[in-house]
Amino acid sequence: MRFADLSSFGRFATWLATWFAPPYYGRCYLAYLNQKGYIAPSASIHHDDVRLCNNVFIGDRVVIFKDKDGGPVEIGEGVHLYGETFIQTGFGGSLKIGSNTRIQPNCQISAYKSCIQIGCCVQIAPNCGFYPYDHSVAPGELIMEQPLKTKGGIIIEDDSWLGFGVIVLDGVRIGKGAVVGAGSVVTHDIPEGAIAAGVPARVLKMRSDLNSEEIERIS
Repeated sequence: MRFADLSSFGRFATWLATWFAPPYYGRCYLAYLNQKGYIAPSASIHHDDVRLCNNVFIGDRVVIFKDKDGGPVEIGEGVHLYGETFIQTGFGGSLKIGSNTRIQPNCQISAYKSCIQIGCCVQIAPNCGFYPYDHSVAPGELIMEQPLKTKGGIIIEDDSWLGFGVIVLDGVRIGKGAVVGAGSVVTHDIPEGAIAAGVPARVLKMRSDLNSEEIERIS
């Protein structure tokens, strides 16, 4: 792994290293054998402005793609992007992920028209989607031909936890330490330390108000 990088030889060195490591979480330690981290041989980076910090883990079949006028993708130290997560930037959109965040498989992060900022130590479960834009829906014209619009970017603050299948839409801020339940659609801000769920997501309780029995049930 000390020879691993994005060059042809570096990719070959990474491929050799995978011979001796199990798949999935079993390869996470490879990211710490080289400051340049681990980028799976099957991952695809088609983006000319990806900024990787030290010890990043990019798993199998992850795609990072730059569309027309896409902005940068910044991935912080120790971030893990697991298999088949798809990241794209376009039309002025950009992405920044803070250190030690974990993004589980099959997430879709589409930074178009505005930015997506994901903080440090954020936990994102599989199948989550982030969309800081929408289509116009004026009558008399195909939706696919109408311009994209946005209410603003998406901000996910530090230490948040998003459950399986959460969808976050434009103009939303999820506060520090908030928890969003599985299958929720977030259309409005979630305050710091809140527990929210539903379609659309609404605050059910504050973490500070949980009793010991509720904490045990959630855990």
